[in-house]
Amino acid sequence: MKLFDVLKISLLSLFIFSALSVSSQVTAKEIIDHANELLRGKTSYSEMEMKVIRAKWERTLKFKAWSKGIDYSLILITYPAKEKGQVFLKRQKEMWNYIPDIDKMIKIPPSMMMQSWMGSDMTNDDLVKGASIVEDYSHQIIKEEKLDGYDCYVIELIPNEDAIVVWGKIVSWVTKKGYMTLRNEYYDEDGFLINTETLSKIKQVGDRLMPTYFEIVPEEKKEQKTTMEFTNVKFDMPINDSFFSIQNMKKIK
Repeated sequence: MKLFDVLKISLLSLFIFSALSVSSQVTAKEIIDHANELLRGKTSYSEMEMKVIRAKWERTLKFKAWSKGIDYSLILITYPAKEKGQVFLKRQKEMWNYIPDIDKMIKIPPSMMMQSWMGSDMTNDDLVKGASIVEDYSHQIIKEEKLDGYDCYVIELIPNEDAIVVWGKIVSWVTKKGYMTLRNEYYDEDGFLINTETLSKIKQVGDRLMPTYFEIVPEEKKEQKTTMEFTNVKFDMPINDSFFSIQNMKKIK
């Protein structure tokens, strides 16, 4: 075989290999979707403990949470006694709150989505952002770097023009192996960093390796933070859509 023919075959093989490599690369949107699904599964049941930490005081809340896909979730507060029995329901992008002490059902309007959830550094919008973070943003891998010893994609999320969302930009660090989110930075419309969320205590939970501890720190109030930790979590058990109903909010225990 002539040298020229060998070179042609080598170049053709290199081109095909490169094309296959590019086509097999996961997209930024797929990475975010995988990372979101890791913490949700098809369905999930979890028990969590949340600590709201301030300079001069600290409070603990405990709750149970059920979810199905990205459209349905229900949260039942189990501790402390003052808030015990309160229920929050998310259906698509709507959110409801049931307060048993006054037997009142409240639909949370868009104007209240940025308000604090249960006095924490989380907002009401944080509870319904699962679908939004995938569908309402454009996604771009802006760099790759190590974080906490893991090789990560760093992905920038910019809201679509017609999207009704709270954040002007989100930057996420997602591991290349396993698609675990390790860090999120939330920016306002003017590009100022508002909250930083870090995820840690990675454990094997059923069929997946995942973070089980979350910490949210406001940029302008670094003396305070909110932490959340899974104390129990199960994935992919059957849950009917009817479970996530306004009627069920008064029955759930």
